[in-house]
Amino acid sequence: MSYQPAYPSARTTSTMAIVSLVFGILSWLLLPFIGAIVAVVCGHLARSEIRRAPVDTVLEGDGMAVAGLVLGYLHLTFVVICLVVLFGVLFFSIGTFWH
Repeated sequence: MSYQPAYPSARTTSTMAIVSLVFGILSWLLLPFIGAIVAVVCGHLARSEIRRAPVDTVLEGDGMAVAGLVLGYLHLTFVVICLVVLFGVLFFSIGTFWH
């Protein structure tokens, strides 16, 4: 007869969650747009992977995945707002240039 422990045997951290957090931070420091997209995609993949993990394996890293998602989405929102302001300034400055 084999003995089964009451607690899960393996505890690992999702690699995608780590990648999401790292690229979320890098999106604000070195890789402005690409880093944010990678952080968002990997964050969603990590959360999906964590939810679908087998019962006997504890897959950690949901907090890191959420932090990567938040950093990525905030950066993408910041980029969109900056582009809207930039195009607005260019549009109105060109309009006043011709008159």
